[in-house]
Amino acid sequence: MTINEQSGFQSLWDYFCSLKLTMFLLITLAIISIIGTVVPQGALPPEYLQTISQNKLKLYQALGFFDMYHSWWFILLLSLLSINLIACSIKRLPLIWKTITQPVVVMGAGHEKTLSNLTTIETRGDASTLRDRVAAILKAEFADPLITETDGAFHLFAQKTPWSRLAVYAVHLSVLVIFIGAIIGSLFGYKGFINIPEGESVGKVMSRSKNEIDLGFAVRCEKFSVAHYPNGAPKEFKSILTVLENGQPVQGYNRVPVIVNDPLTYKGITFYQSSYGKFGEHEFTISDPNGRNPQSLIIQSNGSAKLPDGSGICLQETTPDISRFMPGLSGPAAQVEVHLANGENKEFIVFANNPAMNRMNLPYTGGKLLQYRGGEEFMYTGLQVAKDPGVWVVWVGCLLMVVGIYAAFFMSHRRIWVRVENGTVTVGGNASKNQGGFQIFMERLVTKLKDQLSSEDNK
Repeated sequence: MTINEQSGFQSLWDYFCSLKLTMFLLITLAIISIIGTVVPQGALPPEYLQTISQNKLKLYQALGFFDMYHSWWFILLLSLLSINLIACSIKRLPLIWKTITQPVVVMGAGHEKTLSNLTTIETRGDASTLRDRVAAILKAEFADPLITETDGAFHLFAQKTPWSRLAVYAVHLSVLVIFIGAIIGSLFGYKGFINIPEGESVGKVMSRSKNEIDLGFAVRCEKFSVAHYPNGAPKEFKSILTVLENGQPVQGYNRVPVIVNDPLTYKGITFYQSSYGKFGEHEFTISDPNGRNPQSLIIQSNGSAKLPDGSGICLQETTPDISRFMPGLSGPAAQVEVHLANGENKEFIVFANNPAMNRMNLPYTGGKLLQYRGGEEFMYTGLQVAKDPGVWVVWVGCLLMVVGIYAAFFMSHRRIWVRVENGTVTVGGNASKNQGGFQIFMERLVTKLKDQLSSEDNK
């Protein structure tokens, strides 16, 4: 390798080891994540499509804003951050590893100048006797010391939690593990939706990318129910689901209740209660204002049809008994919206047992009398289906991150050196973090050394 090649490689290596690159990537990912929160992801709701221009829609689609976390540029940013973490770890880990596994055990003159909390204790006694006394105190108050004899002096070295220096690398590793789990989920998992009518079963799910995926088993909706607040708003909707293998219920998965935040999981596939709706047919009659010459008009639940004058009519909601909402009236009723030829939209209620009130709607139905005859409706449950084989890898990464962050912030590598000579004990130490707390500990240790060494001298 030539000098220029070495220089180019070193520049590239220094770039990936740069803290500036780390900060740039983290800030960029934070800003981009805001986009993923503001811009809808996956299937776009019709309400959103009505608020965005076609040019902006095409631009967002080209940039991958609607599936941001699977876009090539988001994956590129994560890859760069992963390379950056690995490079920083490789660059700094050897020195940290040497500090842990090959500590300096002799407090020489040069090393002594680098130590904080340095204290010299004048006492009586020969070096061997003092060595044993100091070793006993260190073992009781801190850690069992390593004793080395050099140039007629004894050097004692003790340390605690040296592995806490690896905490930051545990955090780095946890981020990489989380990335790996996310990639596994992205490559081998999916998210989709299914609608299951009451009493029916499905064995396939439609993914967000509009691909049909075979579940490998079937799910049957035994029953669906909705509880309401007094004002009629939905309070809770619940599905009773049964998992079928070869057409037979699976033991332990028969008639399982599923509500919001209480999903059903089978073979790594989770079914979340997401929505619900109605399906069925409703019959209306269109006649002269006096009720003659009636013609039948069938509208599907939440469907639409055409009136004789060409106006469009949409069925919004039905009820078997209107008295719940309009005391004094009874019988079935339907709420509809008519799109008039002049562009105006008009909502009103069509009754089954009140022709007089229906005649009030003649201006909106082309002069024809529109009446509701009733219908048969069934409920269906809307389930969000998710398979994420990488979720356990992500959880392992999260657990490792919690442990690493705790160790990085609340634990430190503390070291104490003692040089024992005839009549002199020199004590010094340092800590990788929490210098204030370590200084207080050293003051107490030195006080104890002075007290016990002086008491032994007086015996």
